[in-house]
Amino acid sequence: FTSIVGNVFGFKALRALRLEDLRIPPSYVKTFQGPPHGIQVERDKLNKYGRSLLGCTIKPKLGLSAKNYGRAVYECLRGGLDFTKDDENVNSQPFMRWRDRFLFVAEALYKAQAETGEIKGHYLNATAGHCDEMIKRAQCAKELGMPIVMHDYLTGGFTANTSLAYFCRDNSLLLHIHRAMHAVIDRQKIHGMHFRVLAKALRLSGGDHLHSGTVVGKLEGEREVTLGFVDIMRDDFIEKDRSRGVYF
Repeated sequence: FTSIVGNVFGFKALRALRLEDLRIPPSYVKTFQGPPHGIQVERDKLNKYGRSLLGCTIKPKLGLSAKNYGRAVYECLRGGLDFTKDDENVNSQPFMRWRDRFLFVAEALYKAQAETGEIKGHYLNATAGHCDEMIKRAQCAKELGMPIVMHDYLTGGFTANTSLAYFCRDNSLLLHIHRAMHAVIDRQKIHGMHFRVLAKALRLSGGDHLHSGTVVGKLEGEREVTLGFVDIMRDDFIEKDRSRGVYF
C-alpha cells in the first residue's frame, strides 16, 4: 500500500483519485499466510454443517456491566444463536474491563453449551493500543477455552492484524475481523479506494471472516457489488463480472 496508495493521493496536481480494484499476482499472494483457519475448520470446530451460522452483536453497545453483558450473551446463545459478538466499541472501559468481560462471557458460553448440547461461540474483541496487549488478550481467550477473537483491522493496523492472525493460527483460535473506519477511506465515490481493495488486503493479512457490510439495514452498499467482493474472498475462482465489481 505504501507504493500503490502512497504520496500519489496527495499530489496537488490531482483533484481526486480513486483505486477501484487491483490484481494481485499469485506469486505475491503465496508470500502471505492468509486466514488463520478458514470456513471448513470453523465448521469442524462448531460441528455445524449444511446451513448458515446465525449470530448477533450484543446491544446496547456501551454501558452494561460485565455481569449483565454475560447475562445477555447467555440469553442469546441459549435462545438458539450460534455466536454472539462484541461491538467494536466494546474494549476495556471503566464500566467493563476486558478481563471481567472475558470471564463472564466464558461462563455464559459454557452454561449455554451445557444446556443446549451445541458448541457456541462469542467474538471477544482483542483490539488494543499495542500489539503486546492485543496478544495478551488473545492468550487469555485461549486459556478460557474460547473459540474465537475479534480485531478491528483498520484502526488496529495491518501489522497488528497479521501478528494476531499468526497467533491465532498457532493457537487454534478463529479470527473475526471488523472494518471500523472503512467508510473514511472508501465511501467517497471520486476519492480513496473501494472496499473490495481493503477486503483483498485483509484476505492477505489474515482473518477467518470479515464484516463486509450488508445489502439491507442501516449501512450503505450496493447488493451486487457487495455480493461480488464476498465471493472474491470466499471462492477459489470467480468469473469477471463488471456489474458485480469483479474486474480481475
